[in-house]
Amino acid sequence: MPMKVQEIEKEALRLSSHERALLAEHLIGSLETDTDPDAERYWIEEAERRYADYKAGRVKAIPADQVFKDARTKLK
Repeated sequence: MPMKVQEIEKEALRLSSHERALLAEHLIGSLETDTDPDAERYWIEEAERRYADYKAGRVKAIPADQVFKDARTKLK
């Protein structure tokens, strides 16, 4: 007999945060059936644009430890 959604959620919440993140990634990935064939190219172009802005001094870099600290604060 298949588990109800609430039972699956209850079991999933017992996983570590890392395991839950992996599970979420897999579940969300399973929903992405209509991917844009140009998406990877767009992301590469965006990354190159951002890097050029950084190298030209148009944007300020933020240390990774600060970025993660800010993200953790926002998740609380």
